[in-house]
Amino acid sequence: MITKFIKRILRRDPMVRPTHANNSGAPKRIPKKTHRIDPHLLSKNAVKVTHTLQQAGYEAFIVGGAVRDLVLGIGPKDFDVATNATPEQVQKLFRKARLIGRRFQIVHVTFFGKGHPEIIEVSTFRALLENAGDHLAESGRILHDNVWGSQGEDAARRDLSINAMYYDPSTETVLDYHGGMADIQKKTLRMIGDAAKRYREDPIRMLRAIRFAAKTGFTLDEATRAPIAKLGKLIHDVPQARLFDEILKLLMSGYSWAAIQGLRDAGLHHGLLPLLDHILDEKATSKEANEFVHLALDSTDKRIQSGKSVSAGFLFATLLWPELLKNWKKNIAGGMANIPALHEAMDETIAKQSNGMTIQRRFESDMREIWAMQPRFEKRVGRYPYRLIESPRFRAGYDFLLLRCAAGEQNSSLGDWWTSFIDSDAAGQDELMASAKNESGNASSAPKKRRRRKAKINTPAESAPESAN
Repeated sequence: MITKFIKRILRRDPMVRPTHANNSGAPKRIPKKTHRIDPHLLSKNAVKVTHTLQQAGYEAFIVGGAVRDLVLGIGPKDFDVATNATPEQVQKLFRKARLIGRRFQIVHVTFFGKGHPEIIEVSTFRALLENAGDHLAESGRILHDNVWGSQGEDAARRDLSINAMYYDPSTETVLDYHGGMADIQKKTLRMIGDAAKRYREDPIRMLRAIRFAAKTGFTLDEATRAPIAKLGKLIHDVPQARLFDEILKLLMSGYSWAAIQGLRDAGLHHGLLPLLDHILDEKATSKEANEFVHLALDSTDKRIQSGKSVSAGFLFATLLWPELLKNWKKNIAGGMANIPALHEAMDETIAKQSNGMTIQRRFESDMREIWAMQPRFEKRVGRYPYRLIESPRFRAGYDFLLLRCAAGEQNSSLGDWWTSFIDSDAAGQDELMASAKNESGNASSAPKKRRRRKAKINTPAESAPESAN
């Protein structure tokens, strides 16, 4: 009882700004019977974070996209918490917590369980930067964002109304400052405040608006959509790491094809990926290239929607394949041998991509391995098939081959042969290699006899990363 009384007194600390002290007025309080959030969809760790902060005398709420998804009846993949505790105060309350970020300082609280570790991202309420000129670039983009404020100011600083709702698990109440619940009911995406100004503050908001529209099926209201075409060039002022992270979120949203169409419609695709400039211009691309990318993204979306993992390296390898294939054919036509022409095409494709959005090196390495493996699938005699199967990235390369076959770029019989080879015993594999030799008219002697064994295949669990097909 004494402890609870002390904590209640601490909540009155004059250094902590109260919830209502903001420029937006008091929020609309939405009870459980109206929002109908299912408690079973909540992360126990997110609830633990809010409870720990509240017990220490601070305000704490689940916020943003998690609340939006909960209201829509969707289990959120990630949970963010907003509080009036400073990052240093948050860090002191949790054993596994670390400060990250400079422009936007937050705390990652990590929980370890039976599965993968769960990270709860905790941010401090941000203040409005109306008069903080030293925090803004000349273009209006926010450079530094570590000025603490009230919950109302924090809500006004968020992008879309549907992402500016706060949920308190202890009272099962949603605080709605900007009509997010009404917009959900109308299936509308609306930027809080002046959309053009908000895009200048953070150009990434344009990509987020497109991603949320694809994910929710909601429509951007006119005031939110109209400035994007004019301000799209500001995307290229965003630091490469942030831009890469946001594009990756878009491609792995589970609705990537719809999102890419949204980028094209908004005029945001130019310069981000050479593929997007190429593939979304139907006059400049082949039917096979368009089909290949569509199949790859559709496969990725289905895997994500079913809860399966996806390799970013595999995904970018598929997105850039039409560009690489064009360069590969050009190099061969210029007199280069097949394999050197392929490697030269890899360098050309990645160099061109780097002019728009640089892909991280670890993903670039995966892409190169997948691409380099493709000519090797055509070698189906002797020890070649066994050596290929033992490659760490075999499963990703094999799935990539099947995409090429499905798109009509490669003969489907090649994919069928490899599928049969994987599933066959040693005797069956020798028969398949003999048939492949006959098909190619190769009259060379049969491969030397060796000890029969079932070929070992690197499964997705054994190979890193797992393919997206």
